[in-house]
Amino acid sequence: MLRLRSVSKRYGRGDWVLKDVDVEAPAGEFVAFAGGNGSGKSTLLRIAVGLSRPTLGTVAARPPVVGYVPDRFSPNERMSAAAYLTHMGRVRGLTTSAASVRAGRLLDRLALVGGEDAPLRSLSKGNAQKVALAQALLVEPGLLVLDEPWSGLDADAHGVLAEIMTEVAASGGTVVFTDHRESVTRARATRTYTVHKGRVSLRGPEPRAAEQRPTSDVVLTAGRDGRVPQDLAWEQLDGVLTVSRDVTGVRMRVGRESTDALLSTALRYGWSVERVTGTTTDRHRRPNAATSGDLW
Repeated sequence: MLRLRSVSKRYGRGDWVLKDVDVEAPAGEFVAFAGGNGSGKSTLLRIAVGLSRPTLGTVAARPPVVGYVPDRFSPNERMSAAAYLTHMGRVRGLTTSAASVRAGRLLDRLALVGGEDAPLRSLSKGNAQKVALAQALLVEPGLLVLDEPWSGLDADAHGVLAEIMTEVAASGGTVVFTDHRESVTRARATRTYTVHKGRVSLRGPEPRAAEQRPTSDVVLTAGRDGRVPQDLAWEQLDGVLTVSRDVTGVRMRVGRESTDALLSTALRYGWSVERVTGTTTDRHRRPNAATSGDLW
């Protein structure tokens, strides 16, 4: 369990960026830090991974292998994504061949636009973020720290990132992340800390979405006219927990309280609703917008 005890941070004689921070991040959990810009979240994450030392206090039980994705990764390098990741893999103790294979698999899974030979300096923010995520996963991390990880990622990569976070936690690792959206922290986190003006307070533990939160399975298909509607960044809509796509349409798991709003959005953009079903016990189901035969 990663522990921060009475951690404070300031630069020179300036104001305290963090003050008397106590944090616990147990193995197998998703720990979120929520707060506005300038609240101290990024500084806290850099201390957690060991890139910055606290002015006061201690950091204990940090796992030996840490993966870190900063809030912005903008390398101005001519080397390709594959060459960069292979180099980083060697720095982290992999052989050249093992690093190259691992890099290729990660970039393929994340669907890097331009492929593994794309020069780093040519990448968009979202694709640079995919490379940053890949470098954090070259060696299986015991601690994965993600600073606003969804920022700039395309819709498909959102789903892959959620899968990766789940895999790290399932293998006994700890996942720590920041996000400014309340819906994301509540959906993903098992415990949440609020960061405000350098002070940190525990808001959790959060209920695990799949276990304690009433949800709906929503299946969308092409419109009645046969045309495939515009795909949307479903992962960024409030209440959406998981998204999967295939040639026939889109399947989502959605918080029950957000289902009506999601259906309204889908219909507005030309989607047909094939099915909406509850995925957790809800003895007090109320009627909602999904009442026609087409929806059930």
